Amino acid sequence: MIRLGSNTLFSLIHDYLKIYLLKQRKLSHNTIRSYRETLELLVDYVKELKHIPLQDVTFEMLSAELLLCYLDYLETERGCSVATRNQRLAAVRAFCVYAAERDVTTVFVLAELKKVPRKKPDKVSVIGYMSMEAITAITAQPDPDTQKGIRDRFFMMLMYDTGARLQEMIDVKLCDIRISKTPTIILHGKGGKIRSVPLMEKTIKHLQKYLSVFHTNAGFSSDSPLFYTVINGKVNTLSASCVRLFLSQYAASAREACTEVPENVHPHLWRHYGERNKLVSVS
Repeated sequence: MIRLGSNTLFSLIHDYLKIYLLKQRKLSHNTIRSYRETLELLVDYVKELKHIPLQDVTFEMLSAELLLCYLDYLETERGCSVATRNQRLAAVRAFCVYAAERDVTTVFVLAELKKVPRKKPDKVSVIGYMSMEAITAITAQPDPDTQKGIRDRFFMMLMYDTGARLQEMIDVKLCDIRISKTPTIILHGKGGKIRSVPLMEKTIKHLQKYLSVFHTNAGFSSDSPLFYTVINGKVNTLSASCVRLFLSQYAASAREACTEVPENVHPHLWRHYGERNKLVSVS
C-alpha cells in the first residue's frame, strides 16, 4: 500500500482516492480499487527503477519515457493485455488531470504524459474456451490433503459452476450463500448489479469441505470474505494476482497429461464456459 507523507504526490493520491473518487464522484469500490492498484504499481515501479525509498518518489520523476517503460513492464513482466495496459494509462492520466487542477506545479507532468499514446492491439482478441477434459485435468491438480489445495480446487469449481467474473468471486461473502432446497450464491457484478446463481450438488459438497477448514466458527450470516489469505497473522481477501498465479501453475502441470489444456489459462476462460448456467435475477 502507498504510505502517505508530506510529499505532494502522496497527498494528492490520498485525496484523489479517499475524497474525490469515493465521496465526490461516488465511484464503486471496485473501480477505486483499480485506480489504487494502478497508482501503487506506478509508484513502486519508480521506486525500484530509481533505487530510492518510497517516500522520495515525486511528481518530477514522472515523464513520458518513464510511463512508457512502466506500461511495457505491465505488459511484458506482469502479463497484462493491451486493453489492461490502456486502462492503466487512462487511470494515470485521469489522476494527473485531477492533480493539475489542484496544484499548478504539476501541470507539466500532465503535458508530458499526454505524449504517451494508447497502444493498438496487434489483432482482435478472441475469447477461447476450455473443453470438459481440460477443466477436469486442471481441477485435479490441487493437493486435496492441504489447505491450499482444498481452497484452490473449490475456487475453480465454484467459478466454473457460476460463470462468475474473477472480481465477483473475490467479493463473495459468507452471507451471499443460500443453503436451502435450491442452494444459490449471490454475485455482485459491475455497476452494482446483483444476480443469484444456483449451485450444483457437487459444488455444495466441496463447499462443505472448504467451510470445515476455512470457516469453522462462522455462519452464513457472516460478512467475512468466502476466500481469504492470512499474511503475518492478518486476514486478507484473496487477491486477483494470487488466483491468476495458481490457475497458471495448475494449467501448466495439467497440460503435461492433457493436451487440450490451453497455453494461456486465465479466469475469463472459466467464465466463458460457465455462462451456460441459468441466472436468476434478484430484485
